[in-house]
Amino acid sequence: MAAINKFGEFAYRCNDCNFHLDINCALLQSSIAANFPNSLHPHPLHVIQNHNKEVEPDCLGCRKPISGPFYHCSDCTYPTVFNLHKECAELPLEINHPYDRKHPLTLLPQPPTHPQKCSCSLCRIQWKGFVYSCSLCNFDLSLDDFLFSPPTITVASHEHPWMLVSRKMWFVCDFCGTDGDHSPFVCATCHLLVHKNCISLPRHIMITRHRHTISLSYSLRQNQVEDWMCKICYEEVDIRYGNYRCPASRCRYISHVRCATDKAIWDGTIMPEGYDERSEEVVDEPWNLITDVVEQIRIGELMVASEIKHSYHDHNLRLTFSGKTKDDDSQCDGCTRPISTPFYSCEQCKFFLHKDCAELPKEMPHPFHKHLLTLLNSHNDYGFSWCRACCRMYQGFSYRCYEGDCSFQIDIQCMLLSDTLKHPSHEHSLFLFHNKEGTSCSACFEGLYSWDDAYRCMKRCDFSLDVGCATLPLTAWYKYDRHALTLTFSDDSEPSQLFCDICEKKRKPNRWFYYCANCDNSLHLNCAIGDLPYMKLGNKIEGIRHRHPFNVVKNIWNCPPCKGCGEVCNGQALECKESECNFTVHWNCLLDLRE
Repeated sequence: MAAINKFGEFAYRCNDCNFHLDINCALLQSSIAANFPNSLHPHPLHVIQNHNKEVEPDCLGCRKPISGPFYHCSDCTYPTVFNLHKECAELPLEINHPYDRKHPLTLLPQPPTHPQKCSCSLCRIQWKGFVYSCSLCNFDLSLDDFLFSPPTITVASHEHPWMLVSRKMWFVCDFCGTDGDHSPFVCATCHLLVHKNCISLPRHIMITRHRHTISLSYSLRQNQVEDWMCKICYEEVDIRYGNYRCPASRCRYISHVRCATDKAIWDGTIMPEGYDERSEEVVDEPWNLITDVVEQIRIGELMVASEIKHSYHDHNLRLTFSGKTKDDDSQCDGCTRPISTPFYSCEQCKFFLHKDCAELPKEMPHPFHKHLLTLLNSHNDYGFSWCRACCRMYQGFSYRCYEGDCSFQIDIQCMLLSDTLKHPSHEHSLFLFHNKEGTSCSACFEGLYSWDDAYRCMKRCDFSLDVGCATLPLTAWYKYDRHALTLTFSDDSEPSQLFCDICEKKRKPNRWFYYCANCDNSLHLNCAIGDLPYMKLGNKIEGIRHRHPFNVVKNIWNCPPCKGCGEVCNGQALECKESECNFTVHWNCLLDLRE
């Protein structure tokens, strides 16, 4: 019977089984697909003949978008919707192919299971979908190779046509330098053998790991006069094969093709031939958020802005080169680190900016992320943000990605890191790496996930460092010690001596800690720097487990008890100043509060 659906449109409905069809679907012509093998799918499939709109999800055979006639399983529902192109559903179950001349290839619904580190073509591209397979020869052919590999391909990035060699053969791709086991494309003029996917490698790309455009280069020279190190994975680049390198004079940036085009590093943007980076410069528009220079002074041969207007503050800011602020706990409103000279300050309110933070550019690329990042001074509804790199809460300025639905966001401290790092905890330089499977941080011993940002040793020592540990301050202060405590990376003390002088609880051996050699004081990392080291004192946090806003405070003497756990709130904490409340709570105890 006819009915009205929830969107106010006409639909067909069965009252007995609550089955609905909108008008468009009801008018589709369908029939049962005959002789579809149970080995590929256990349910009957309907052939939908006259569908002209694109269908989601993609075809489960070739993994490409669907439009036109297709096969659909009405027994499978979300999230296991089963759709197939008509052509993919009607593929022969066995084929004879020049790739394997001994045996026929059998159509399977998914690739057979291979060892974890298999290097075959399907595993390298992580193919999911139908395959033609020979179990005797351990050979698999994707539908992409079977259906969509024309014998000759012409692309704009190469001046000669590429011809398919339809057979199983081992080769090293002249573009990416990795091996292949079948069906290379050959350029007879240049004597090049390449993977099908490497034919379409762009000539020029831009990645956030380097400030210039990098260009695809390949050489037929057999002798390598000098060693070249990939600036992404820090392994040797064999320049007999393809690589991406910087064409700028005196710039020696080079990377493996696979490293430069990794999805975690390159956003897919192709730079046009003859692109001039200088054409992007906008002369009349300020590159940072200083909107006006009110006054300048001369220092040697340089003119320095001594008074400025800044987009993120209502009043003028004046420059201080030396001396201290009236409050020793003053923090930069940009990076929330302790203020140090030179800095800009407001004479009407407690607003401070390091000179470097005031001059931060509006937009910056960063090696932690493949898209361009934009400077902002806003936070979530609670009044703070979460840094994607060091995994800490913070207030102050941020850099955020606005590309599509990407919400990557990091604080200023992490934004100032580069893709290499020299840290006093290790004798060798470290580099930013992405393949973190099975590794853990050598400081906190926490396992690293694929989305974590971390560094590892360039010399391939078993040493890794997550960004949270890499950005720990090298010194900290303790109220009962007149000396600065130093971040310490090892401890030879007896196990019975491994205690924290603040919380009086045990310290784990081989964990980093803060230490004063003069006074023999040892502190846990969190006991020394607190739970909220990058939240600005006096700022508010709202809407978390309490009807009133909290103020970020730092207790040094006369520390009140925590409303959650009852222990003293030493260091940073949250305080409700409303007369009917008037309590203090640790951040980690906040979720235990009850109204």
